[in-house]
Amino acid sequence: MAAYLLCLTTGGGVPLFSRTKGEIKTLPFAVIGTLNGVHMFASTHNIELLATQTKDAKIAWKVCHGSITLILVTRDDGGSDACLRHLLAAVFDAMVLLVGLDDLINIKNVERLKRELKCCYKLIDCLLDQCNSQVFGDLTGAVDVVLGQENTLLQGALEGFVEYADSTYGCLLVRGKVAVATKKWWGLTGMELVLISLLVSTLPPGSSRDIPVFLPQGSPTVPHRLCTLQLTAGVEACVLCGPAPSLARLSDELARYWRPPYESVRSLAQLHPRNFSHHLRIDPNILGFVLVNTEAHRCLCSVQPRHEDSRREGSNLSYTRRRAILRSFYKHTIGHVYAPPRLKDDPNLGPTDDISERLLHRPQETYMLFDAYKCYSLQTAVYRLFVLYGAQIPHYALRSVTRKTLEILTKDKQVRL
Repeated sequence: MAAYLLCLTTGGGVPLFSRTKGEIKTLPFAVIGTLNGVHMFASTHNIELLATQTKDAKIAWKVCHGSITLILVTRDDGGSDACLRHLLAAVFDAMVLLVGLDDLINIKNVERLKRELKCCYKLIDCLLDQCNSQVFGDLTGAVDVVLGQENTLLQGALEGFVEYADSTYGCLLVRGKVAVATKKWWGLTGMELVLISLLVSTLPPGSSRDIPVFLPQGSPTVPHRLCTLQLTAGVEACVLCGPAPSLARLSDELARYWRPPYESVRSLAQLHPRNFSHHLRIDPNILGFVLVNTEAHRCLCSVQPRHEDSRREGSNLSYTRRRAILRSFYKHTIGHVYAPPRLKDDPNLGPTDDISERLLHRPQETYMLFDAYKCYSLQTAVYRLFVLYGAQIPHYALRSVTRKTLEILTKDKQVRL
């Protein structure tokens, strides 16, 4: 899907950066000026222009703290405006994460800010490049997780390692997905959890890293150190800490805390890309699913729920295609059927025109049927589950299988989302 993202100063309309997704030409400066001019004209008449639609495209605007204007131009894929607003909010939070809020609000030197924002490009591109993403957190606003059986042992090792770092914030990442984390880490907002996990995934490979980050909601003006240390291929321990201890000292103490549970760490790494414990058995007709815990801001996704795909009809869908279908199903459902997740503490949260908020009732289930596959979704007070099925499953079985799958994934005492 092709898309343009433009970032300008709100006061003068000076471009700070532009990013493109897909093989498309750069927007002419005159077009950029027009898009910004339309928004400025509306604001001078006390009209807040949030989004508009052409024959085959959508345009969304977002003004952040009265200083930064983001403009997104994308192909109309049938998704709701809520998904566009969520993406723009995530982009701004990504800028805060790496640059800090002060420099974005009080722009004293535009050229200097342009240089500082270059460090955000990879993370922003990751947010834009949704079709090739291996995770769903950027879309759901809930961090992707891995559900293993040996979390108690790993939790103890993590708690000890984080305490040595004189911190209370730490987690274990498996290819960008959280396996275990401290209570304080889970206390971060959903978008903070998502962006930190995505940031680690976009950084150059290395056995250890030490970079300054701001928490967009928790600490937007005072940076913390994000230290990552590789335990084995694809598995990293992450800690948010202060000036001490040094990265070298953390590296020296790594073996003391992580050598005893090393086999558990290796077992956890082997759960990728299934992402949940092998003792949980789900229906063979399921080709993939996305399960979101809306209260805890956690998301479990899998497009390879079985070791080997069945040879039944529908199993010929590639894993990339399955992810694309689930993302499309989510974007068609959120805002059109289900109410979108509210972005708490967002001072720029504007009004919404989502269909879901104009309905007289709150839908609990929805489905879509196609020749090659079927999709079904249900929501409870805590969970939202989106499931992709092969075409061979009977229509009447979709509801019962989906409900049974939700029970399997949420009721196990050893593995909890």
